[in-house]
Parts: sequence; C-alpha cells; structure tokens
Amino acid sequence: MSKQHLLLLGLAAALGAQAQTTGDKWDLRRCVDYAVKNNISVQQADVQARIAALQAEARKLAFYPNANFNSNIGMSFGRSIDPTTNQFITSQFVQNSYNLSTGIQVFGWGSLKHSYASAKFGAEAAKVDIERAGNDVSLNVATFYLQVLATKQQFEIARVQVEQTKSQLDFTKLRVQVGALPELNAAELEAQLARDSVTVVNADANHQQAILQLKALLNLDMAAPFDLDIPPVERIPIDPLAELEPAGLYKLALTTQPLQRVNNLRFKAAESNLKVAKAAMYPTISVGAGLSTNFANPSQVVTGANIIGVKPTAQFVNVAGTNYVVQTPDVQFISGKRSFWQMWDGWGTQLDRNFGQNIGVRISVPIFNNGNARLSYERSKLDMKLQETTIRQADLTLQQNIYQAYNTAIAALQRYNAGKKSVETAQKSYDFARKRYESGLATTLDLITNQNNLLRAKLDLLNSQFDYVFRMKLLEFYKGQGLKL
Repeated sequence: MSKQHLLLLGLAAALGAQAQTTGDKWDLRRCVDYAVKNNISVQQADVQARIAALQAEARKLAFYPNANFNSNIGMSFGRSIDPTTNQFITSQFVQNSYNLSTGIQVFGWGSLKHSYASAKFGAEAAKVDIERAGNDVSLNVATFYLQVLATKQQFEIARVQVEQTKSQLDFTKLRVQVGALPELNAAELEAQLARDSVTVVNADANHQQAILQLKALLNLDMAAPFDLDIPPVERIPIDPLAELEPAGLYKLALTTQPLQRVNNLRFKAAESNLKVAKAAMYPTISVGAGLSTNFANPSQVVTGANIIGVKPTAQFVNVAGTNYVVQTPDVQFISGKRSFWQMWDGWGTQLDRNFGQNIGVRISVPIFNNGNARLSYERSKLDMKLQETTIRQADLTLQQNIYQAYNTAIAALQRYNAGKKSVETAQKSYDFARKRYESGLATTLDLITNQNNLLRAKLDLLNSQFDYVFRMKLLEFYKGQGLKL
C-alpha cells in the first residue's frame, strides 16, 4: 500500500470515528461501512478466504481414516462371468454386490501435518487479505470524503470574501454619494465583487462535484438525497509529533500492517510446503480393511426332464474279454424363465456364504517418477527464497515510507506554522489598508491587493493545515493502535 493510501486511510479512520450521524446525514464511518459492505473486491476476498478455510479443513480431516461404501445391482446378458463362481456362463442373470472399505496413512514423514499447517497459514493470510481489500475501499472513500471537506472549507472562505467585498462596496457607495470618493473606486470594487462571486460559484461547483464523485463511489442514486456530516478540520485530534518517532513506529508497523502480516503468513506456508515436498521423496505406510459380499442368480430354472433314449459314452467295460460301450440316458431337460422376483430366491443365503473380509498394510516407496518429487522439492525451496525476498523488500519499503512520512510531517508542521503567521500578517495588512481606504489615504487598488493577499494566505493555510493533518494521521496509522478521538 502506498504512502498516500495509508495517509488517507488514517485520516479517514479519525474523521469517521469522530463524526456522529445526525438523522439521515452520512458521516465518514457510515460511508466507509456502506462501501466495504457492498464492494465487489471485498466480497471476492471474503469468498477466497472461505475457500481457503475449506481447504484447511480438508487438510485437517486427512488425519482421520476414510470410509467408503458402494453397492450395485444389474442384469448381465450373453457370455459373462458369474461373480459367485467366477465361471463363464451364457445365460442371463441378475447380480448384486456390497463393498465397504477403509484406510488411513499411518506414517508419511509428517506430510499430513505439514500440509495442514500450510493450508492453515494460507487461510489466515486470506483473512488478512479481506482487511487489505477493505482498507483499499476505505481509502478510496476517504479520498473523496476529504475532498468534499476541503472544497467545503474553500467555499466558506470564498463566501466570506464576498461578504467582505460587499460590505466594502456599500461603504464606498456611501462615500461616493457624498463626494468623498470618486465613482472609479466603486466601479473597481464592483469588478472585484464580480470576481469574488465567480470564485464562490466555482468553489460551490467543485464542492458539488466532489459530493457526486463520492456518491458514485458508493454506487448511490445521483438523484437521491445525500447530506454529509462534515466536521471542521481543526477538530481532528492529532498525537504529539514526539510520540511518533520513526524507529518505534517501524517496529510496531512490522507486526500490525496487513502487508507485513500477509507476507509472514505466506512465508510460513512456504516453509510447510517445503517439508511436504521433502516428505514426498520418502516411503509412506498405510493400512486398510474391507468387507464385501455378492449375489447372482440366473433367469432360467429347470422345471423337469424327459428320457428320450440312450447314447454311447467314451467309456468301455470289459466282460469276458469283450469290450462293451457304456451307455448313458439321453435326458432332455425342461427349463422355464423365472420372474424378476423369483430370481432373488436365496439372496440372503448367498450374501452370507459369499461374505469376505480383508485387512492389509501398504508401503509405497518412490523409486523413479521422472524426477517429479526432486524437482518439486527444489521448486519449493525457490518459492521460500522468493518469499524471503518479498518480505525484505516490503519491510524496506515500509521503513522508507515511515521515515519519509516523519520528515514530511515536520516540514508540513513548519509550513503550517509559517502559514498561520502569513495569515496574521495579511490580516493586519488588510485591516490597515481598509482603514486607510476608509480614511481616503489608500487607493482601491491597494485595498483589493491586500484583500486578495489575505484570500491567498487563507487558502494556503488551509492547504498546509490539511497536509499537516494528513501527514500526522499517516504516522498515527503506522502505530497500529487505533486513533485517538
């Protein structure tokens, strides 16, 4: 996250916490909450976190044995193998089987444990990604909300300037009517009033445009009423600069910033993945057991037999030196077709007779698998090395941002203090010029020049004040302990 993003997010949190919703008014907290709740990026990050949580739960359940049950029923036609006798038959038959099996890995060099640890760290990182997405959305809302605040105050300054010019013009017209001042003075002030009025119109247009941009970011109807509750910038609390020393802030930010937390969690996940890849190169031991039984019955059944004669066999009987051929009856069997329900006769008996059990130990030894296990292990080492460099780069960037924010905050404070003195000096110059003008000792040009100098000084002070507050809120954000109200 960039320095500007963190800066605006910190100020957004302070403004949102301080501003209270009045009636139907939208304070910063309400805008942020609404945007985060309805933002697509946050919703996508939430879905990804849920997926990661399910993956971690699946890895956790891998510690427990698996159990599977299956059953089938069907009809076989033509030449088939009878599952109860393992013999070929050509008649139609019905078959039914049941199988229950279970198994568990009992030793795998910690692969299950490390796999679960990797998934768990990934799930935690996904949760932090939700926070990061929410911060980005809050940042965008804060950017436009603060733009509304700035344009509102610029409008107020321009409006006060118009009132001052009107007052001075009315005074000048009275002096012109009594002949104390020439008509040129009134004409010059009327021209200045016209310029000031244009400034007010532009400031109001900028303010309304900022409101429309904020409504667009919130996906609100442009025609819907939208009243903002905007606190003055001077009410925003700021910690003393002495309490925001950069070395201490950096140490805190390393443990509180979402990017650093995500990087650390992903590094832990990479470490666990390395151990999983290493375990894949060693043998694993699993145990399993099972229960099974089956049933089969042909659709044809013998209903009777007819002896139609005899027929010789290949056997001979020797009687008194003479071989006689053994005859066998020639029987014609009469078969009939069973009904579907008759084919299930003896179902329970067959299931009991064919009931079988098994238990065993399985040892899997990787010998050669095209180098996949070794390459996966080397890839895991490089992934962990890459994550290390990512952490170092992010931490270095964070340190640079904090020290830069601290230095710019000091410079912003100096500009703000100088701006206050500039406004005081410009105000005094304007007051003197106005008195001299009213006394006839100064020209209209002198009055207008001092008046414009005062307006520029006020606008410069306002910009310096916002810049100073932004820088301080950025430093407070790095503290990771919330913002004081």
